[in-house]
Amino acid sequence: MHRSMQTRLIGSQGLKVSALGLGCMGLSDFYSSSGASEAEAIRLIHRAIDLGITFLDTADVYGPHTNELTVGKAIARRRSSVVVATKFGIVRDREGAGRGVNGSPDYVRAACDASLERLGIDTIDLYFQHRVDPRIPIEETVGALSGLVAQGKVRFIGLSEAAPATIRRAHKVHPLTALQSEYSLWSRDPEDEVLPTVRELGIGFVAYSPLGRGFLADRFRSIDDLAPDDWRRESPRFHGENFAKNLELLAKIREIAGEKGCTPSQLALAWLLAHGPDIVPIPGTTHPERLEENAAAAALSLSASELERIESVAPHGIARGERYSPHMMTLLNG
Repeated sequence: MHRSMQTRLIGSQGLKVSALGLGCMGLSDFYSSSGASEAEAIRLIHRAIDLGITFLDTADVYGPHTNELTVGKAIARRRSSVVVATKFGIVRDREGAGRGVNGSPDYVRAACDASLERLGIDTIDLYFQHRVDPRIPIEETVGALSGLVAQGKVRFIGLSEAAPATIRRAHKVHPLTALQSEYSLWSRDPEDEVLPTVRELGIGFVAYSPLGRGFLADRFRSIDDLAPDDWRRESPRFHGENFAKNLELLAKIREIAGEKGCTPSQLALAWLLAHGPDIVPIPGTTHPERLEENAAAAALSLSASELERIESVAPHGIARGERYSPHMMTLLNG
């Protein structure tokens, strides 16, 4: 483990991971078709491991499927060094269209076998239901996941973007190790009910998009900075007046980061890490220099006064616009 990278326990069942993980989605999908090549992605994952970032998060829907294949190649000779999380449940065809949700027990078992094959591993360390299927009782989905644990195909299980009531019902069937949802300085909804719920139950929290889909990394000044096929062009937060207001928030974060002697990305990650030892952010990037920058945030500490100042400029609800398009918003809080 890299000397500057601490470890954290996710949940109460003993799963130890690096304090920062690596969200692998953007290596192959969604942000741009001109993203990292497979060779570049593998080199970036190897560098992450060298930096002590040993928690890798992927999903079968990324690509679809190609992201798991790339992660599998990257870890082929380093399996013992990493904790692999992947997800099932969002369904796309080979062209990337036809998005839906499937949580049926037969699908859970088939999806797991397919992910194991693509990743080239015998056991998935942490297996998430990517979105809750409203047609299938959560007890049935988690029952199938529990069976996978009994078979040794999965070590620990979790849910993503699930509502507190669903979390409680699922946890009664089989202990959940983690809940994964979007959480950042501009997406603080988990603080209302989800974080209190998982903390009561001893469930860890994996924060995806901890840099606001790159926005808090101070990368964009207009929507034209996004590639033509970047799905963020569909996000309300990157449009019109919403974008302008969100840039005002970013300017305040940039000012505090400058005084701290760090980047806005590092400040945003350190803020999340300071909100509890049960929170593990998983920033993603395709750029080695951004990876190094993010990793350094794990060693950054924020004083009580600094946290108060950040709170004053980025209070709950400060971001303008919904997190997703209207259709994707319907898949949240299942």
